[in-house]
Amino acid sequence: MKHSTTPQTRRGHRGGPARRIGRTLALVLPVVLVLSGTLAVTRVNWTGSPRSSVLTATDVTDAHVSSRAVALAPQDVLRDQLMTELQDRNPGQVLTHLQQAVNGHPSLAQHCTSIARALGRAAVRIYGASRAQSYARPVCDTSFASGVLAAHS
Repeated sequence: MKHSTTPQTRRGHRGGPARRIGRTLALVLPVVLVLSGTLAVTRVNWTGSPRSSVLTATDVTDAHVSSRAVALAPQDVLRDQLMTELQDRNPGQVLTHLQQAVNGHPSLAQHCTSIARALGRAAVRIYGASRAQSYARPVCDTSFASGVLAAHS
């Protein structure tokens, strides 16, 4: 058997499916991150009080686009519902509702961690770090607790 010392070249391959996916993600991901960051900033209650009558950028958008409904992804709808619920209920009840939603709709499982972290951060703003930590339990691993820790540090 004779071994060649010249390098083999690939003929006709300019990148397989993984390379095409990588290129697509490299182009699309920064745009998605910028847009989601912009939307997140417009939804934050910057006043510090849990309930405020401050007009947010989304309220202005909704006023101009009242005839056109903006469709949110299911995980965004769930996160918004749970954040609103956190204003009236303790985090333990909200975490139970998160777990029930994930159990009822397994497609939400991949978003459970980020939702639980957001709930943890919000709970610190509402209840303080030590009280918020007392509600931590293993919903979506320990994401709620890590959200509490992140907001406290």
